[in-house]
Amino acid sequence: MRIVAPGYRLTVAPHGRTAVLDAEGHRLELQLCGALDRVGVRDETLSVDPPELDTAGPHPVVTVARRGTAWEAAATRVVCTPEGPELTWEVRGNGLLDEVALLATRAAFGGRGGGLRPSGHAWSTLFTPNPGPPRRLLRGAGESATLGVCGDAGPGRGHWFFTPAPLCLAFTATPLPDDAPPETAGARPWLTAGLGAPVRELTFTTCDYVPSDQGWHLRLAYEGHTRVSGSFRTPALLLSPGHRDPYAGLRAHRAWLAAHAWAPEAADGARGRAERPAWWFEPMFCGWGAQCHRAAETGLPAPELSTRAEYDAHLAALGAHGLVPGTVVIDDKWQRVYASWHPDPAKWPDLRGWIAERHATGQRVLLWWRAWATEGAPAAHCVRTPDGRPVALDPGHPGAAARLAENVARMLSPDGLDADGLKIDFTADTPSGACLTGHGTAWGVALLYDQLAVIHGAAKEAKRDALVVTHTPHPAFAAVTDMIRLNDMLRLDDPEPWAPVVPQMRYRAAVAAASCPGTPVDTDDWCAPDRDQWRRYAAVKHELGVPALYAATHVDRTGEPLEESDYAALRAGWARWRAGRAAGGEEARDEARGEPR
Repeated sequence: MRIVAPGYRLTVAPHGRTAVLDAEGHRLELQLCGALDRVGVRDETLSVDPPELDTAGPHPVVTVARRGTAWEAAATRVVCTPEGPELTWEVRGNGLLDEVALLATRAAFGGRGGGLRPSGHAWSTLFTPNPGPPRRLLRGAGESATLGVCGDAGPGRGHWFFTPAPLCLAFTATPLPDDAPPETAGARPWLTAGLGAPVRELTFTTCDYVPSDQGWHLRLAYEGHTRVSGSFRTPALLLSPGHRDPYAGLRAHRAWLAAHAWAPEAADGARGRAERPAWWFEPMFCGWGAQCHRAAETGLPAPELSTRAEYDAHLAALGAHGLVPGTVVIDDKWQRVYASWHPDPAKWPDLRGWIAERHATGQRVLLWWRAWATEGAPAAHCVRTPDGRPVALDPGHPGAAARLAENVARMLSPDGLDADGLKIDFTADTPSGACLTGHGTAWGVALLYDQLAVIHGAAKEAKRDALVVTHTPHPAFAAVTDMIRLNDMLRLDDPEPWAPVVPQMRYRAAVAAASCPGTPVDTDDWCAPDRDQWRRYAAVKHELGVPALYAATHVDRTGEPLEESDYAALRAGWARWRAGRAAGGEEARDEARGEPR
């Protein structure tokens, strides 16, 4: 059975187990059956029916039914769209989903046909939109990659910069060095593999690219938190060939999601730009880097130095050099406890009054907040371990959702502290574990979305122009975030964390621009490897997004002081950014970051 489309050809074997996808620069042997494990039952395919072709609709549809060990019935559906084949895997029965393998078959045919059989490929280079080692922009096709909402500093888990990144990988047959810009000219066309579904149906924590000897498949971690009662269909997997570079592939992926109403339309037109408050685009000062420098000077933990006295000193130091940021971010830890947004009276005896002083000078104030924190929250409002220990505030619990909304109102409303928005951090702490118990049906990506939806909605109700900053550049999350933060420059827990900054941050900014066009970018500023790299990045921030500054007097990692030439360069960079905004230069910056006009 052969289906020919303008950009590819799909040939399905008569036995239905495999298909060959031929596209420009790519030839893939696809294992069609998939494996959707139930908790306690592995999904092994016992037999496969011949493929059936339906040409009655707008696109040809191939259906392959199979018999397996975990479900009453199972089938793979392939819609041959102009963008590429769009695959979904369907099962009927009852049980809790565990691990799901897409484009791999766990077969029990006997003889040479048994065991796990991944799909085959002939590509050389892998692009992931989720940053990993900061020295690297690309990977070999034999390396793994993880997309999702979990990560930390541990080995193999350093994929926490964007949580979640777009669920879309890109591949080319051209061998490229790992520090090559992803848009390198001369690479053969890229093929993307992207997942799509309504965001509240993305109830897995991670999507792993699993390489093998000339093979690959995708693995979704549902962890037993998604119940199948009757029927279930996986997110769609679109294999889309013919992209000139990975960023073009990400733009096409976002357009595909939007066409299915799985992501909002981009706010990238003139009207969308005009509706965003001008103050969102003012240069920012975030105190975390200055807190870390003062921690090195004083021997105190950096969170202990989130105080009024310290921030007054930082802003005074900047003001003495002619730098007045439009937005000030008060960072970790200004509150008494993380899960209750009451200011620590010893550090901020009159935070409302301090914010009013900033407003009087024309500045705005954002408050840093740690996602998922349980400190100070009732255990009953949390996702918990079997022995009752809370691990994450659970937006699926009505009391927890109300608590979130009430705290946001208290922080942002004119009757509360009257802050202007939130910088949300640590979204990679999304709970993960089969033994954990929550209160709703959401898990993984969907659970994080629900938490941000509560926070974002409460923020807009408290203050219409409130700014919510996250590091979640998945296209669907554009509905619950106002600005994408590029996140830390380095992974300080790496054995050798030094890395050149500018290529890494250009790559991240291009991912954000392609995936969430029209959403402003917070360029971040921490942690610079040294003063030279800090200077190099400061010189280009105005090309990438809203300039953010974390240093007041010193580069905190090395202790090198800022010199008068550094302050002069910052003044010039901020002036260029403001002049570009006034002249309507945002379109040119979008194009530089990878977004077409």
